Amino acid sequence: MKNKTGLIVLGVVGVIIILALLWGVTTYNGLVNLREEVAGKFSDIDVQLERRADLVPNLVNTVKGYVKHEDSAIERVTKARENLLRADDVEDKSLANSELSSALNSLLVIVENYPDLKANENFINLQDELAGTENRIAVARRDFNEAVKDYNAKIKKIPTNIIAGIGDFEKMDYFEADDGKTKLPEVDFEDD
Repeated sequence: MKNKTGLIVLGVVGVIIILALLWGVTTYNGLVNLREEVAGKFSDIDVQLERRADLVPNLVNTVKGYVKHEDSAIERVTKARENLLRADDVEDKSLANSELSSALNSLLVIVENYPDLKANENFINLQDELAGTENRIAVARRDFNEAVKDYNAKIKKIPTNIIAGIGDFEKMDYFEADDGKTKLPEVDFEDD
């Protein structure tokens, strides 16, 4: 009888250990999937930021043809673009993105003083491309931040936080940008 009870207890303990291991493996794999989703969403932002950075030289060259004495604004845009292309992590890219947005806003405000430039088809097309890219960046940023929110919430919840601590899953940063700096200025092509 003692042998039978011992085997039952041993069997129950064995089942509990197996269930705990299965839970641990499943939880760990779920966290890995969430972390990879965040990485993928960051890559989406990166692609759009690079697309935007690729449009900037064409915009600058178009503006240079019309705006002869606005070198400081053009240099600021060029420097901001270089900073964006050099940025590696979420925080640096976020700051560089804000810097480029601000520089582009300043440049586009200057453009208001040049009616021939505003009417230039190449400039209008570039501006449309840039506005479309800004929208894609906003969507990619929203998707990334949503993935980060899900990941950060998961690693904080009990009992998942145990596996997160063992597996070295750390909190991730949001891609933050000042909304006022990321919006292009409204440009009115109609003469008053």
